[in-house]
Order: sequence, then structure tokens, then C-alpha cells
Amino acid sequence: MTDIVDELKWRGLFAQSTDEEALRKAFADGPVTFYCGYDPTAASLHVGHLVQVLTMRRLQLAGNRPLALVGGATGQIGDPRPTAERTLNDPAVIAEWVNRLRSQIEPFLSFEGENAAVMVNNLDWTAGMSAIEFLRDIGKHFRVNKMLTKDSVAKRLESDQGISYTEFSYQLLQGMDFLELYRRHGCTLQQGGSDQWGNLTAGLDLIHRVEPDAHVHAMATPLMVKADGTKFGKTEGGAVWLDPEMTTPYAFYQFWLNVDDRDISTYMRILSFKSRAELEELEAQTAERPQARAAQRALAEELTALVHGADQCAAVIAASRALFGQGDLAELDEATLAAALSELPHVKVAEPALVVDLFAETGLVASKSAARRTVKEGGAYVNNTKVTAEDAVPAKEDLLHGRWLVLRRGKKNLAAVEVTGA
Repeated sequence: MTDIVDELKWRGLFAQSTDEEALRKAFADGPVTFYCGYDPTAASLHVGHLVQVLTMRRLQLAGNRPLALVGGATGQIGDPRPTAERTLNDPAVIAEWVNRLRSQIEPFLSFEGENAAVMVNNLDWTAGMSAIEFLRDIGKHFRVNKMLTKDSVAKRLESDQGISYTEFSYQLLQGMDFLELYRRHGCTLQQGGSDQWGNLTAGLDLIHRVEPDAHVHAMATPLMVKADGTKFGKTEGGAVWLDPEMTTPYAFYQFWLNVDDRDISTYMRILSFKSRAELEELEAQTAERPQARAAQRALAEELTALVHGADQCAAVIAASRALFGQGDLAELDEATLAAALSELPHVKVAEPALVVDLFAETGLVASKSAARRTVKEGGAYVNNTKVTAEDAVPAKEDLLHGRWLVLRRGKKNLAAVEVTGA
């Protein structure tokens, strides 16, 4: 990689910077110590955060030194949203979330070698600071008229609700982060999403005021939006989390497998570590045979292995294949099977019942008569075994892990039955 800026641009990861030529020179002279911040506003990061986490990884692989900041202080304040005030969480909860987010970020970075990553927490330099010190040493360098121009602040000021002084002050805290990291670690670059540009430049301006000889930079990645206009990383069930307890590895894999063909090229370039030649080949395959979903499968496998590990990735791939008759359902471990089936239409019954009744009850067919027709036509399967009799009732020994039945109509229509009284 001869020029990381060119690489970022080709991948669609470069929206803007404060001075592109100066940034290119800094990278060329390198290494550059850079940081990106993550506020603990939930118990887990979601896939939207992967853009920044993986960009940090990409910059480190190019020879630069990352500082990953999890905001134990800024997480107690909240970056202003354009719509409404954030709910302030208990400091003890935030402290727990800080640890959880740290553990999620750490596997993506290397903490060894000359450009070893460092995890930092802005509570370390704010907890002991008095309000007077903060206002005198930091607040005096900010101009309110400029702070008012920030997008989210301007929108809130136009609303009936307005904005609290607490959230209005967020810019000062984030600006102080950059200054402290510059002083403590020689950090000269802050990266973030383009929606954070006001916060990124706030830190830059503060450093220029108090350290006039400093050469510092800000760089923003574009916001990712789906082709249908909805927010990237959101599904009907809500956010797609990195924590396996909040979004199962199977659901995580399926999210990427189901990416719209219009979006997959963009996502591949931004999130994959495959070479340019490999990505262009996958793009060509998508154009020629979109139904094969080669690019979606490649991205799903790569990201599931990165986030959840190779073993979990192999397990969810096996589950995905087995559900559609390309593997043995009985070989799947109970947790993986349960996670896979939770994504399907499913019903609970006390005892195994007529297959035709179960097909109708799960909604795989419109009626029992339609279920009988499906059986006659050879399109009904229970646990990947074809059902040949209209009066068939699964035996208790057929239950997967003593609990589940997988129903399939044809090749692609699936449902699950949980037998609770077995």
C-alpha cells in the first residue's frame, strides 16, 4: 500500500479532511498517531461502528498507531441528536459499558510492535477536573457563535424542545480529548464519521489555539445509507449488534447475506480486507449472476469470522446450509440451531402433531388443504426428510435436541416448531 489516502478513496472511506495534501505528507513521513472515539451509549457496538473500527485497523496495517478511545466521560453527557435529548445513564452502567466496548474493539487492533494500539478513556483526564478549571482552561477557547452552527445543535435550537447546556457542552469535551491525546501520546489525527465533522474540527481548533505550532488533522468517512434510503445497520428488529447475546452470530451472518445487490459493492469496499482484484471479481460475479450472491456470502463469512471467530462462522455456515437441505441438522449444536430457528416463523406446541397441521399453523401454507397438496406434490419436508403421507406425525425421537422440528416447503420456505411438552 503506497498511499493510504488513495486506498481509502478507492474504498469509499474518504469523505473529507482538513488539508488533504498535508495529511498525505503526514502519512508519507509517518507513522501517524491517530484516534477514534466511541461513546458507551449502549451495552454493545453495532455494525454501524464497524466502519470506524475497521478503518482504524486499516490505518494500523498501513503502519500507523491507533488510539481507541471509549468515552467514560463523554458517554455520561451524550452527543446531541438532531431530534431529542438523550437519556442520561447511571455512571455505574456506563463504566460497565466502557469495559464491554473495549473488549469488542481490542480484537481488531494489534497491541504489539512499534505501532502498538493503545486503549484510552477520557474519564482519566476529566474526572479530577473542576468546573472552574474546565471553563477557564477549555471553555474560554470556544466561540458560541461557531458552536451554534453545528448541524444537530442548529436543528435542536429550531425545535420546541431546544437543547440543554449539558449536551451543548459536548463539543468542548470532545475537543479536549484531542488536545489531551496530542499532549499525552503525540496524536495528530482524529478520524470519525462525516456526521461528526463539527466535533472533529472542534478539537482541531482547540489545539491550534493552545498549541499554535502543532500540525494536526481531521479525517471523516462518509455516512453509509442503504439504497432504499434507510439507515445502514438497522433491520425491522432494530440494530445489528456485535455482542452475540444481543444479535446471534447466525443473525449477524444472515444480515450480510441478505444485503441488497445495489449495496453490496459499496459494503465490500468499505468493510472487506480483500484485495482490489478480489473485490472487482466479486463485483463482476454479482453483475453476471446476482442470484448466486457470491459477494454477499464472501462478506458475510469475512465479517462473521472477524467479529465472532472462525469457529462460530463455520457453525453458522453449517446451520445455514443444513436448514436448506445441504447438511445434517442433527449435527448442529443446540445454541446454533436455536439461534438459526429464532430467525424463522415458528410456533410452540405441547406435543408433535399432524405435519399438515403444523405447516398450516406456522404459515408455510395458507390452509391444511394446501398442506396436503404440498405433501402430495413432494414439496413437504420435516428435518430435511420428505413427508410422503398426509397423516404423518413426527415421532419424539425426531425432535432435534429433544425440542425442535424444522419444516420446509420446497427449496426455500422454512419454519420451525418448538415442542414444549416433549
